[in-house]
Amino acid sequence: MYLKSLTLKGFKSFASATTLNFEPGITAVVGPNGSGKSNVVDAIAWVLGEQGAKALRGGKMEDVIFAGTASRPPLGRAEVTLTINNADGALPIDYNEVAITRRMFAGGASEYELNGSTCRLLDIQELLSDSGIGREMHVIVGQGQLDAVLSARPEDRRAFIEEAAGVLKHRKRKEKALRKLDAMQANLTRLGDLTSELRRQLKPLGKQAEVARRAVTVQSELREARLRLLADDLVTLQTQVEKETADEQQAKEHRNRIAAELEAATNAEATAQRELSAAAPAMQEAQDTWFALSALAERLRSTLNLAQERARSLTAQGGEVPRSGRDPEDLDAAAEAAEIEQEEKEEAVENARAELAEAVSERSETEAMHKAAERELLAATAAIADRREGLAKLTGQASSVRSRLTAIGEETNRLSLALGDAHARADQADAQFETLQESVGELGEFEVGLDEAHEEAAAASDSAAARVAELTEAGRESRARQAALQARVDALALGLNRRDGSAVLLAQSSRMPGLLGSVATVLTVSAGAEAALASALGAISDAVAVVGVAEAAAALALLRQSQSGRAGLLVGGGPPLVDRLTWPQLPVDATWAIDLVQAPQVVLSALTKALDRVAVTADVASAQKLVEQLPEVRAVSRDGDLLGSDWAVGGSAGKQSVLELQAALDSAAAELADVTAKISSIDAALSGARAEAELRARDAAAALAALGESDAQMSAVGEELGRLAEISRSAAAEAERLVNQRETAEHSRVAQEEVLAELELRLGAAESDETPASIDTSVRDELADAVAVKRQAEMEWRLTLRTAEERARATTGAAEGLRRQAKAERESRVRAEAARIRRAASAAVANKVAFLADQSGQHLSASLDIAHLAREESTAARAAAELRAQSSRSRLMELSSAWEKLTTEVHRDEVLRAQQSVRIEQLVEKITDEFALTVEDLIAEYGPHVPVPASAAEMAEYEAARAAGESVTAPQPMAYEREAQQRNVKRGERDLALLGKVNPLALEEFSALEERHAFLATQLEDLKDTRRDLLTVVGEVDGKILEVFTSAYHDVAREFVTVFATLFPGGEGELVLTNPDDMLTTGIEVHARPPGKKVKRLSLLSGGERSLTAVAILVAIFRARPSPFYIMDEVEAALDETNLNRLVGLLTELRDSSQLIIITHQKFTMESADALYGVSMRGDGITQVISQRIRGRDAEAAVQLQV
Repeated sequence: MYLKSLTLKGFKSFASATTLNFEPGITAVVGPNGSGKSNVVDAIAWVLGEQGAKALRGGKMEDVIFAGTASRPPLGRAEVTLTINNADGALPIDYNEVAITRRMFAGGASEYELNGSTCRLLDIQELLSDSGIGREMHVIVGQGQLDAVLSARPEDRRAFIEEAAGVLKHRKRKEKALRKLDAMQANLTRLGDLTSELRRQLKPLGKQAEVARRAVTVQSELREARLRLLADDLVTLQTQVEKETADEQQAKEHRNRIAAELEAATNAEATAQRELSAAAPAMQEAQDTWFALSALAERLRSTLNLAQERARSLTAQGGEVPRSGRDPEDLDAAAEAAEIEQEEKEEAVENARAELAEAVSERSETEAMHKAAERELLAATAAIADRREGLAKLTGQASSVRSRLTAIGEETNRLSLALGDAHARADQADAQFETLQESVGELGEFEVGLDEAHEEAAAASDSAAARVAELTEAGRESRARQAALQARVDALALGLNRRDGSAVLLAQSSRMPGLLGSVATVLTVSAGAEAALASALGAISDAVAVVGVAEAAAALALLRQSQSGRAGLLVGGGPPLVDRLTWPQLPVDATWAIDLVQAPQVVLSALTKALDRVAVTADVASAQKLVEQLPEVRAVSRDGDLLGSDWAVGGSAGKQSVLELQAALDSAAAELADVTAKISSIDAALSGARAEAELRARDAAAALAALGESDAQMSAVGEELGRLAEISRSAAAEAERLVNQRETAEHSRVAQEEVLAELELRLGAAESDETPASIDTSVRDELADAVAVKRQAEMEWRLTLRTAEERARATTGAAEGLRRQAKAERESRVRAEAARIRRAASAAVANKVAFLADQSGQHLSASLDIAHLAREESTAARAAAELRAQSSRSRLMELSSAWEKLTTEVHRDEVLRAQQSVRIEQLVEKITDEFALTVEDLIAEYGPHVPVPASAAEMAEYEAARAAGESVTAPQPMAYEREAQQRNVKRGERDLALLGKVNPLALEEFSALEERHAFLATQLEDLKDTRRDLLTVVGEVDGKILEVFTSAYHDVAREFVTVFATLFPGGEGELVLTNPDDMLTTGIEVHARPPGKKVKRLSLLSGGERSLTAVAILVAIFRARPSPFYIMDEVEAALDETNLNRLVGLLTELRDSSQLIIITHQKFTMESADALYGVSMRGDGITQVISQRIRGRDAEAAVQLQV
């Protein structure tokens, strides 16, 4: 058995299908780091069932799927197929080749296949376990696993030996048996509990059967008693339903009558509401008209004030035009004088310039002659030296000077051009400066007008705002007064509310045409006499006024019919019963009470009767005096003390009378109406004032914006003037700098020309053959003195020219400036005159506006009076309509309340009847469901009219007595008594309660329970037998595991000693059991001592020693219990050449019994291999494989290159 091939599809770096064909022997897989060699080992471990992502060098299991590169997208699944040659039948399956396939999708799902058929992971593990391949995967040694072998726990090292020895299948058999035992134990416990429970239930069932027989008799008597009670309840409910149905019919008839009256009242209320709705638009229109006219009047008043103020302001500013500047004629004369002076200065400049030119010419000629003599002298002096120095040097110096002269000429031309440009910029800036300066005066005059307009607009806006604030404050105070008066009116109205029969009569006033209202409301009492009249009238002041006796009788009948209490009535319409001519003459300080009150004519006679010979005095003393003088007169003080010859009433002040309250209410209501009208006037005026204030505020804002814009223009002009002046100054400075540079260049040019002339003279002298005999310097000295004199003369003329130019420049433009000033002064005077004319015209317009506003205000005042009258009339009409609508609504609410009350009663009766019907239905349903009887049968057999037969107990006693030979009379039926039947029910329920829960099927249940108990007892014995058999199997498996492991351990321990001695010549190594007494669970310790060292602790070994020790353990297991194949991933990476040779020697020994696949970088390992696989990675991150067989064929490459 060996691995025949490995196919990878989408596994890690193997993006495309790649197949590796293996043969028996040693196969080395080589390649650079990161090329994907270890992915081959991961693929074999993965397809054999590895479940740990870390063991596959990943974070999660989905990391095995190709993740994609820059040139190739990721894949959705990974698939690996491992083909095993099973010709020797090592695997317990009837196939010569076994193909194991594992497939994983991106969603995390996995599939396993065995020879193309879907299977489970468990099936693959069981198939491989007999070949020494288990979940420990000791046949696959990956990177870093060597150290894990040493650092593993002793119990984990035991698992490697068990896996190699094939113990896994025995352990699985044991684990399966133990799981069955655990499940069986739960069943045994459950069966034991059920058996015990059944045994406990058998005994009480016998007692329950006896109770069931006793319960039958009690239930029969209880049923009859309940049926008789139900029949009685049913008959009673049916009787009540019949009675309530008749009552409900009467209530419905009464409700129908109220409904008819309600419909009539609804129509009346709708009519009144329509009248009210019709009156509302007229009142609103009159209100809007008055409001609009009031606002317009306010605006006219504000306009009049503003026009008058503006007219006064403009008139105050009128008069002669102020003249602040110089006279334009004087300025023109000064300009002409300045122009003449400028011409004289310029003529002086030209004269000085001509003299300077002549001086320069003379100085130049003298200097030329001096320089020529100097050159001749120098030439003669240097001729001999020049001959020695040679012509070449002189020629070079002359060329150099000529070059410098050319450069100086170019620089002079450039400076001349720049100087012209600077003069042009200065002239342009000066011209723009003069043009812009002319506009400054115009802007200044315009800004003065804007300042005046802004001040006027701001003053008008402030005045309008002050008017708004004044009206707002007045409105606030009036509204506060209105709220206080409204609260007082409400409080007084609340004090006038009646709680006796008078309130009922007043509420029915709309239905009783002859009812005038309360006496307090129909009377008008003089101010200050309220208390006196209230005391004089007494109970009449609380009465209700009616027009006649018939109406009084109808009112009393209404109160009696509605049970609304009692009420006093002042009956009018009668003839005069009192002749005032018979009344005596009163003193001056007394007044008849009837003269202090005003009342409708219809009740005046009755009122006069009530106040017959009643006089009002200032105080009690005056009243006493009056009664003593006129005994037939009753006197009442203004404080309410009534005094007569036969009756007196008074004392300290108590609560206010109805008349006082009504008078206070009328006064407060009148004041409230005045305040409300005042608020309306203030609101109208405030609306106009706000509109005017908004208009004036917009005008002020516009004037301020215009002024700001003018300031911005002035600022911009100032900035532009500054910029132009700076440009002119900078251009002049640049021109002066360029002049200096040009003069410097000119001087340099002259000097270089002199040098060039000297060099040419020297060059000519050097080229001639003549040699001067002697040198004469007198001519040169004379010319030098002449040059000094000429230079002094030139300097003096230059100073003269500079002075003249400065004087001419100082007065340049003075004449033009004076002419511009004269022009500006003339324009300023023209503008001032125009402004004066405009102010005069504006003052005339303002006066005209004031006149028109005054006239319009007078006309508007008349219109406002008319609108106020229309507003009052429409308000009164709407108030009358509101009163009628209120009366109609009151009647409608009264009838609605009565109708709702009757409807509620009818509904309550219907609900009660429905509830009783439901109760009857529930009783019928209960009778039918519980007792299976119809209503007719129930009433016929158990109704209240049916006699009650003797009970079973009475019949039993009778039968017993008769059987005993006693002379007894048979029990007779008795008349129905509800209390007796209720006692029978309670007795039967008590007996049933004493019997407890009754099981009528107790005998049947007892028999079934006995049969079930016998069955469960048999099943329990069977489970106990099965448990004993499973324990026997576990013992046999433990014995087999002990035998196989013991043998494998001793073989591995023996091989470890040999292998360790091979890898460490002179060293000692052994395997030791941690618990030799328990071979089923003992772990394995490793003791290793390399040669030359005394330590045996594995943690003290070097890296290479630890690797060799771990390899020794694995090789010992391989040799003791060989497996068909082994895969090793760079296990020799940390070994030197000597140890590598020893390890390769051991691996070569395994070649004959097992197949080895080694991932390596070591050349010696490659040389010992039978076949090579080269693994590399392309630039796109995908692994490719190349194979080469080394032994058994010629060195001819068979290459597989798959991408």
